[in-house]
Amino acid sequence: MEIMSCVSVVIPARLESTRLPNKVLLEIGGKPMLERVWEQVSQMKSADEVFIATDSGLVAEAAESWGAKVALTSPDCPSGTDRIASILDKLSGDFILNVQGDEPFVPPALLEDLVEAFNQNPCDIVTPVFSIAEGEEILDPNLVKAVRTGSGRALYFSRGAVPHVRGSDHNHWPVEAIHWGHIGVYGYSRDVLAKYPGLSQSPLERVEKLEQLRFLENGFSIQTVVTEYRPIGVDTEEDLIRAREMIASI
Repeated sequence: MEIMSCVSVVIPARLESTRLPNKVLLEIGGKPMLERVWEQVSQMKSADEVFIATDSGLVAEAAESWGAKVALTSPDCPSGTDRIASILDKLSGDFILNVQGDEPFVPPALLEDLVEAFNQNPCDIVTPVFSIAEGEEILDPNLVKAVRTGSGRALYFSRGAVPHVRGSDHNHWPVEAIHWGHIGVYGYSRDVLAKYPGLSQSPLERVEKLEQLRFLENGFSIQTVVTEYRPIGVDTEEDLIRAREMIASI
């Protein structure tokens, strides 16, 4: 079993956001959301370096003001994975974590679990999943579902209701089959990220709008890690209000 000798964590952060403009710099409890993500990630004991990857000078200036390392990227990067792959030469890690810039409550313990899982299960990528308890959530296209083997390897990711329980009302589906929700945090081996720019956008990725499907369609293995954490991403004004209320209650 190969133990990763160096761990890099990268927080991709673009300023443009259709649903919530400038969201990574919006304040939650007196601090920009991105700073709160950086603070959470920086609590990791296994992280050797933490970078914020952005194409925005405004984001870079803000991040540097609170002491973060910043790597500037092209504005043409279509996804967080593309953004991280483009700065691979700046990263020291042979294991690289991708943590979204709009997850201000991401637990450091979950990120540590991903590092441990990668060390214990030979694979190309690790990513977390959680159990879905409500039938309505299974039908929600904004909640990405994961289908996995008994050993936790990912078979597929979809915005659709998978697995479909035939002949049963969807409200009963969580009882009749295990359904997994996916959290968009990824840990990659350095070799995988080095190959990523050479992989064309795959057909399933194109229709589902899920970047992880490019890896599956190209034969890379993805190990899922079960967590009780439910993602609290900030994508809308309502999400922002909820996040501010949560910070105020801590």
